[in-house]
Amino acid sequence: MAQYELRCRECGRSWGNQPRSICDECFSPLEITYDYDSIQASIAQGTFSRERIAQRPPNMWRYSELLPLPAGFEPRLPVGFTPLFQAPRLAARLAGNGDAKTAADHLYIKNDAVCLPTLSFKDRVVAVALAQAQAFGFDTVACSSTGNLANAVAAHAARLGLKAWIFIPSDLEPAKILGTQVFGANVVRIAGNYDQVNRLCSQIAEERRWGFVNVNLRPYYAEGSKTVGFEIAEQLGWRLPDNVVVPMAGGSLITKIKKAFDELSKLGLVEGKEVKFFGAQATGCSPISTAVKTGSAEIEPQKPATIARSLAIGNPADGHYAIKTIKHSGGWSEDVSDPEVIDSIRLLAETEGIFTETAGGVTVGTARKLIQQDRILPDETTVLCITGNGLKTTDVLADKYQVETPIAPKLAEFEAYLSAKASSLPAAVAEAAVVGR
Repeated sequence: MAQYELRCRECGRSWGNQPRSICDECFSPLEITYDYDSIQASIAQGTFSRERIAQRPPNMWRYSELLPLPAGFEPRLPVGFTPLFQAPRLAARLAGNGDAKTAADHLYIKNDAVCLPTLSFKDRVVAVALAQAQAFGFDTVACSSTGNLANAVAAHAARLGLKAWIFIPSDLEPAKILGTQVFGANVVRIAGNYDQVNRLCSQIAEERRWGFVNVNLRPYYAEGSKTVGFEIAEQLGWRLPDNVVVPMAGGSLITKIKKAFDELSKLGLVEGKEVKFFGAQATGCSPISTAVKTGSAEIEPQKPATIARSLAIGNPADGHYAIKTIKHSGGWSEDVSDPEVIDSIRLLAETEGIFTETAGGVTVGTARKLIQQDRILPDETTVLCITGNGLKTTDVLADKYQVETPIAPKLAEFEAYLSAKASSLPAAVAEAAVVGR
């Protein structure tokens, strides 16, 4: 594995490797930097190449040279390497009556709704963070979370035998709370929004020797997101897409996919090209999107009011860098309302058989707007990042489907049911139902 260290994003000061996320000199965030000369030498020797990567197990650890992993680290879980596939029926619907066929050949879904072990991309970041937590000697790990991170920290901690403390807003989706408690974690519900929860966690991290994955372990944690970008490139045949649409909460994921593409280009593993990055947010909590659309370089915090709770961060830690990533790439950001989120969840499910949580509805709804605005063109290769599973947010759909009245197990009963059903459907659909008989 390559050498790596913490370095300040602004002043460039090195901080070695330790559980910290802020530079004491200029109070800017720290991030991981690598000895790229060493990695380039591995490529020249053939020990880290496209061919060698392809021979490795299908999980995120196949890119270990570009991850901040401690010496001797042996992964315990096959996290990552989730499917990337074409979405022709969704593309046709998003394109409308225009270039539907062309769009169908160029739209892809990166589906982290099936990531192990807790069905969201947060499993990637937690896997890296807890590898370092163990190396630093923590026996207790913790996080502030809008849901998916809570699930991931609790599950990974259980497997590694670590104690876990999870701090969440009190209005979190019931499925995500249960999906944290089942792993035996200590769950603390806070009467406040995520930003207030995160502020409390920062204070606790100063008092207790706990590894907070998104506080003192944040630089290591964030690097796990790069594997989404590595996989997209490899699964496209070691080429970069034209566009990526990414949901934004704290803003880290979009910046790390960009970093992944830059690293692959720098090392010659892909041919470098300009990729446009598009950020997706919910209208009820869109500080990054608002800044992009108003031309501001700074974030104005917002009070979250959206069903997309996994994206409900009003003061995003990486918002400034997300804005830079979007603007410098020639991309854009959009936001969608709660009804649009629900419509988009249903659209993705009905066209491609993928049940996404509310964040995925935000991504699909945003993509629709970007296509309508001609910011994303039909002949461009576009990847939509689906980051979580719909089974976690079923509450938002609870009143959208009626409960059918049961019928007797008799053919005559079914024929009567079918006739009644057909009479309530549009003519074309009713005719298809009758013909199908």
